Amino acid sequence: MTKQAIWTPDNAYCKATRLQQWLDELGVKSYDEFLSRSVGDIAWFWGELERKMKVEWRKPYASVIDNPAEIIHPNWFPEGRLNIIDTLLERWADSAEHASKEALIAQSEDGSEVRYTYAELAQEVGRCAEMLRGLGVSRGDVVSLYLPMIPQAIICMLASIRLGAIYAPAFSGYNADALAVRLKDSGSHILITADGYYRRGRFIDMKSKANEAIAEGSSVETLIVINNANSDISLLADHEHDWTSLMASTATSEARAPACEMASDDPLLLIYTSGTSGKPKGVVHTHGGIPLKAALDLGICMDLGEDDTLFWITDMGWLTAPVAVFGTFMNGATLAIYDGAPNYPEDGRLWKLVEHFDATHVGISPTFTRSLMKSDIQPTRLGERVRLFLSTGEPWDDESWHWLFETVGKHRVPIINYAGGTEIGGGILVNVLLRPIAESCFNSPMPGMDIAVVNLDGERVVDELGELVINKPWVGMTRSFWNDDIKYQNEYFSRWPGRWVHGDMAIAYPDGMLEIRGRSDDTMNVAGKRVGPAEIEGAVLASPAVAEAAVIGVADVMKGEVPLCFVVLKPEAEKEVLS
Repeated sequence: MTKQAIWTPDNAYCKATRLQQWLDELGVKSYDEFLSRSVGDIAWFWGELERKMKVEWRKPYASVIDNPAEIIHPNWFPEGRLNIIDTLLERWADSAEHASKEALIAQSEDGSEVRYTYAELAQEVGRCAEMLRGLGVSRGDVVSLYLPMIPQAIICMLASIRLGAIYAPAFSGYNADALAVRLKDSGSHILITADGYYRRGRFIDMKSKANEAIAEGSSVETLIVINNANSDISLLADHEHDWTSLMASTATSEARAPACEMASDDPLLLIYTSGTSGKPKGVVHTHGGIPLKAALDLGICMDLGEDDTLFWITDMGWLTAPVAVFGTFMNGATLAIYDGAPNYPEDGRLWKLVEHFDATHVGISPTFTRSLMKSDIQPTRLGERVRLFLSTGEPWDDESWHWLFETVGKHRVPIINYAGGTEIGGGILVNVLLRPIAESCFNSPMPGMDIAVVNLDGERVVDELGELVINKPWVGMTRSFWNDDIKYQNEYFSRWPGRWVHGDMAIAYPDGMLEIRGRSDDTMNVAGKRVGPAEIEGAVLASPAVAEAAVIGVADVMKGEVPLCFVVLKPEAEKEVLS
């Protein structure tokens, strides 16, 4: 079986992409040759990428990778010394050409907005770093963030990195119990939160949840509160501090102190992801890892350059946000963020934001696309600069994919499908702009990712459902799980030694297209046949009457397990059923 291409780039389009221009610089004749070489010689590939991104080193590294055959704990850029903030932010702020360029645009649900140039953002990050230093934060400390998608979340993230600390973001929608588990596991002594935020005009309290979480046995001794929703925070306990007062009392100068020097494999990010056992896994990312991986994914593969603006509605607690920050700033582009519901106070709020931000790259999920499609909420005029739609985290169904591409994008805006994971540090599969794109699929592994789809015996298969594995190490992979290396090794390497088993079921088609069919731990065994929920969901969603579908496996005496499908009908179909 093959998937039919819906969008195909012409010669002129290909030549204008950053990916093709990099191939030309490297003297590589074709994308196929480049992809093969990127996994055949990983030291060459990741070394060339590091040079392409002009990473600023305090001390040069001895080699790109110590041992290319070591996949569990690879040692990338050994002996190299840096602080990635120099590459992310300082070089742009210190450049006469880039200092006045917009780095960050942030809008809230009520329409209030703030903008920072690279110089202004570096100044705020430097001030925040000095403020945190004054509170005792130093190299290796964990700084926990429980914040909505506001500019202070990014400022605190970058300030922590500047100090050599490890920032640990938590999803802003977590309740106190979920936050408490992460605070306790991280051992963090400091938490930065907000009084709250607004969703659909309703105030969501964060500070009380933060207080409850701290009381549940964490090590937190200091709480910083950002007055984001203009509530009364005048009555603070002794361990609580007002962000505005702290920042106002922190002196800063044009000449910022140098950022803390770090080793390439020193951690900068601790981000938690759900575990199959119920306990979240603390994924550790490094200075010489995830920023470079994000630079590749967004900058080279998704064609994000210095003149572009990325707008992707997400949350700092999900990996998409760190990837967006790292990928944008590593490439000197502009990042637009939004704290609010994307369909409030009007259904088409997203499209107005896209135009207002003058976005070139727009992140949008299949679920939100389906909600827009359900009522045919399309833009009056899609921003003229929009070049790409980006999507990650869940599979597409064909109907909503076509609606976005044809009705919204008018056949001119490709959809970049992007799949990876928190532990990956970015993507495994992607749609590159040098190959045709088919509906709901991927047209390539990410360069540098030596992937395969294998059967139960570990043998590579084509046109057959199998397990997605990675055969070689890559820059950006997690260093391990926080304080639990045994669990890390058991999770990914116990099934086939020397192979990363990601946990996704996939199909590799003969024409090179790939498709993810759900998690392997969700796979149902129905009368001896393995079937993924996504396969059944896709079939159900093919019905014009169905808006949403979700499938789970339930025990069955005869077949061992059978699928149970939950369906949400479209409004017109609901009327027919009820009449």
